[in-house]
Amino acid sequence: QVQLVESGGGLVQPGGSLRLSCAASARFFSAWAMGWYRQAPGKQRELVASISSEGSTTYADSVKGRFTISRDNAKNTVYLQMNSLKPEDTAVYYCNAPRGDSGGYWDWGQGTQVTVSS
Repeated sequence: QVQLVESGGGLVQPGGSLRLSCAASARFFSAWAMGWYRQAPGKQRELVASISSEGSTTYADSVKGRFTISRDNAKNTVYLQMNSLKPEDTAVYYCNAPRGDSGGYWDWGQGTQVTVSS
């Protein structure tokens, strides 16, 4: 079974930046599209960014222009650079291989908490 380990979250002031990392134990990682999701308290998990195996990216409107997803296939790792953070970005962030609107092919990791507050 694939293991997903997210890291890099923390407490940041509005306007600040964070870089999240996700290490995946998947075989043939480079062949999988990968995505970053987030779940705020009382809300459903949502896909905020994805990157195809070829490197094409898509973003939710709420993060477009502020977040950048990238991948390093040699390290089986996907990243999320988050700039100009807003309080509404506060959530637990997860990675997975996208399946459907907000699902993933693999068991979810523990996620990493991002809190944007002054």
